[in-house]
Amino acid sequence: MFFSLQQNSIANTILMFVLIFIIFYFFMIRPQIKRQKIEKKFQEDLKIGNYIVTNSGIHGKIIDITDHFCILETIMGKVKLEKNTISKELTQLRYSSKVINNNNQKS
Repeated sequence: MFFSLQQNSIANTILMFVLIFIIFYFFMIRPQIKRQKIEKKFQEDLKIGNYIVTNSGIHGKIIDITDHFCILETIMGKVKLEKNTISKELTQLRYSSKVINNNNQKS
């Protein structure tokens, strides 16, 4: 009888750890993997001419792209940064009127 009670408590403990891992996976690991995929796609989709902001708050325009680096044109000059330091693109948000006006003037 003692042996069967001990087996039930071990089974309950294992079941509890499995449930905790499943909850941890769906609330912590899975969203992080999704964010990493979105960030990687964003970095691959960068184009020359995009206006961007880095994690440190530097605003600039991409003038050259290599495999791991981007060269930005800022107010102070040119800056070479790694792609993973770029946090968001501002081309459509902030500079849409400038981009449209420049395209109209070139035509």
